[in-house]
Amino acid sequence: MTKFSLKNKTALVTGGGSGIGEAISLTFAQQGAKVHILDFNLEAAQNVVSEIKKLGGEAEAHQCDVANQQNVVDITNKIAENDTIDILINNAGIAHVGNIEACEEADLDRLYEVNIKGVYNCIKAAIPFMKKQKSGVILNLASIASTVGLNDRFAYSMTKGAVLTMTYSIAKDYINDGIRCNCIAPGRVHTPFVDGFIKKNYPGKEEEMFEKLSKTQPIGRMGSTQEMADLVLFLCSDEAGFITGSNYAIDGGFVTLNGN
Repeated sequence: MTKFSLKNKTALVTGGGSGIGEAISLTFAQQGAKVHILDFNLEAAQNVVSEIKKLGGEAEAHQCDVANQQNVVDITNKIAENDTIDILINNAGIAHVGNIEACEEADLDRLYEVNIKGVYNCIKAAIPFMKKQKSGVILNLASIASTVGLNDRFAYSMTKGAVLTMTYSIAKDYINDGIRCNCIAPGRVHTPFVDGFIKKNYPGKEEEMFEKLSKTQPIGRMGSTQEMADLVLFLCSDEAGFITGSNYAIDGGFVTLNGN
């Protein structure tokens, strides 16, 4: 008996074409799930699907703007014609650096559209199918920014705080429908976004800044996308059937050990 098997389950992963979402998509496929990757960047999603198929897994790519409710509903309904919707991973999100003075109205609106409304849209589209089958797992990507103050992360922190409280609400409202809802709160994770951010903002000092950012975690390094995916796998597996309405820090000790 294989632990954490997702055999005969179908998972929807938003933003599954890169970073943490890519790692989740590959890990789920390796554990037997059929993976539907919903990503604004269709080419990136197709590349991950190709990788999954090379490994003998099953996956499909869908171009999706999570901020567009009709787009999300159409794709979800189409998937549900042939597959059950057993797992929804709300991973798609965007970042913003700056305090409230550096956050323009357009910045705030864009972060709301993707990070809050995007999660709302995907859950709203998937919930009816999960209710009908009396089972389902929803896993949201929150952040350490959901629970602690970070410098120059005003808009991002606001949206991730909303993801955390949405998680609690969904878990409470649908517990009697056999639907579990949890979230993870990553610290700094080494992704292409981090590399791009450092290259753009600290040209010529990439190694120095990477080391500095790594050491903001008490454990002394950034997390890997695979470490995020492995926790998500556990929370979405049947072995985690007693877990709902919980937020899991995966941050190298950032929230609890900094300053201690």
